[in-house]
Amino acid sequence: QFEKIPLSQERVENSITKEINELIAAQNSIQESGSSKGNRFSIRQIEEVKKRLQKRLQNLQDKPRDPTIEFENLGVDRLYVDEAHYYKNLFAYTKLSNVAGVSTTDAGKTSDMYEKCKYLNEKTNEKGIVFATGTPVSNSMVELYTMMRYLQPKRLQDAGLEAFDSWAMQYGETATGFELKPEGKGFQKKTRFANFHNLPELMAMFKEVADIKTKDVLDLKVPEAEFVVEECKCTEEQRAMVNDLAERSDRIHKGGVDPSVDNMLKITSEGKKLALDQRLINPGLPDDPNSKVNCCVKNVFNIYEKTQATKRTQLILCDQSNPGPGFNVYQDIKDKLIKNGVAENEIAFIHDAPNEKQKAALFAKVKSGSVRVLIGSTAMMGTGTNVQD
Repeated sequence: QFEKIPLSQERVENSITKEINELIAAQNSIQESGSSKGNRFSIRQIEEVKKRLQKRLQNLQDKPRDPTIEFENLGVDRLYVDEAHYYKNLFAYTKLSNVAGVSTTDAGKTSDMYEKCKYLNEKTNEKGIVFATGTPVSNSMVELYTMMRYLQPKRLQDAGLEAFDSWAMQYGETATGFELKPEGKGFQKKTRFANFHNLPELMAMFKEVADIKTKDVLDLKVPEAEFVVEECKCTEEQRAMVNDLAERSDRIHKGGVDPSVDNMLKITSEGKKLALDQRLINPGLPDDPNSKVNCCVKNVFNIYEKTQATKRTQLILCDQSNPGPGFNVYQDIKDKLIKNGVAENEIAFIHDAPNEKQKAALFAKVKSGSVRVLIGSTAMMGTGTNVQD
């Protein structure tokens, strides 16, 4: 609900206009310093960011709004954000666009959170926001900069580290290596932040706002996990489709492909589906007996049979293909388990329980063993799913 309540149009317009003016100033500064190839690259980047901001401003001005329901009118003076890692994908203007992990796209929910944090930071002198997360930094050091932008912008400004490039120069070291291409075929050179510089100074600054508890301090009781990796061979159809994805990717990289027709996001999305099951791309393709789905069904049923006496339960995490009309992996797994002899009422989807009351009832069934197999996505079932005693 919080995300649906907008800040006043005037405030957001002023914020966007200020960003545009700062970019224009940066552009003029670069133009005055000469027109080398690096400068031309920076100017092009600034132009792209300006267009993005101008489009956002136009969309805001065109959208009808109810001035009586605005964030500033609610009297909010403190903001608690649980699972704060969901807001890490915050746009940062940078000349280091070739460095992986630096977000150069604008996600609506993160920019909305950033604007609300800016408002509360001004109102409370940076004492009105509490972020809680188990993973403040999981993939890239850029995430730490993002957390600092939300929680201590004035501190960054006073240290001259408000701009990402300045922060990265002070605290980061890049390394270039070869990685598998997103379309799944061949390798590409990729530059990432590999190490932190001046780590004690960085952590001293971050700890001004961060209360860090490590696993050993919390003494968390976690079960011993046995990891079994199953390798499933791809089919001839999958090989052919991966080749097609690679060819499409090459055409996009060479330019001249309209993004509305084909783009890298579409290719990586199709690649993920293809990696799970070829029928997600084309339901008419054969159901390969050695596919990931069939391997999963076989293993789940084996455990189900072995643990009948104790009514042990299993969770299946599946992040592609939600239950619904047409072919989907959820229903396919369920149908096959039923065919093998699992009772239909012993299988549930997390989607069957959309509210907290229904969720509690479903979790109780899993704990008691009346539901033996629960299937859901990481987003819906990864955090706060307490189904074991």
